[in-house]
Amino acid sequence: MEPDPPLTLAREATPHGEVVLRRRGAVLELVVDGAFAMDTVDTTTEVRLAEAALTRHQEPERVLVGGLGLGFTARAVLADPRVRRVDVVELAEPLVRWAREGLVPELAGLEGERCRLVADDVAHVLTGAGSPPGPWDVVLLDVDNGPGFLLHPGNAALYERSGLAALRRSLAPGGVGVVWSSHPAPDLLAGLRSVAAPGDEVEETALVVHREGRELTYSLSVLHRAPGTAG
Repeated sequence: MEPDPPLTLAREATPHGEVVLRRRGAVLELVVDGAFAMDTVDTTTEVRLAEAALTRHQEPERVLVGGLGLGFTARAVLADPRVRRVDVVELAEPLVRWAREGLVPELAGLEGERCRLVADDVAHVLTGAGSPPGPWDVVLLDVDNGPGFLLHPGNAALYERSGLAALRRSLAPGGVGVVWSSHPAPDLLAGLRSVAAPGDEVEETALVVHREGRELTYSLSVLHRAPGTAG
C-alpha cells in the first residue's frame, strides 16, 4: 500500500524561496525552496546543539538562536533556567508568523517574556546591521545544512572567514558559539581557528544519528571565546 501523500498545512513564497509546512502522518516537515529542510522524526541534534553550548557556559543568560526551524533548539534553550533571554532570528518571515499564530503545536507558545522571535537575516544581526543587538553569552547557528550543502547560496558568507569573525565578535567575553552542519566540515573548523584569538578554544563534536536505517554523521563546530578578551 502506498503511503498517504503529505498534507500541506501552510505554503508561502518569500524573496528567499517558498516555505512549506506539511504533515506526513504524525511527522511535521519543513520544506524550503523545494528542498527538504527538517522534520520531527528525530530532533536529538537540535537539542544537542543547545546542550553543547549551554554546558560550556556557567552563566548563559542571553542566547541568540540563528534559525527557528521547527522550534526544538529554542525550546531546549528555554528549558535551562539560567537563560533569561532568547533571541530567535529566522530568515523566513512566514515561519515566524506561523509560530506566533500557533499554526502547529510544535511552534506554538515559543514567544513570551523570555523569548523573542525576529524575522531577519542572522548574518545582519551578527554584524550589528540588524536587530536585536548583541553581545550574547551563547550563539547557536542552524540556518542551513552547513557549508557543503547549502539550501540558500546566500548563506555561504556566514560560513566564510568574515561571517565567522562576526560570530566571534557577537560573543561576550567567555561566550560560546556553536555552528551545526549536516556533515563533518573541516573547512568550517579551520575558519573558526583562523578567527580565534589567543585563549579561545575551538573544537568539533560529531553527532551520529541513526535515521530510517541509515547512519548519519552531523557535526557541531564550537568556538569558546576566552574570558576577559575584548575586540
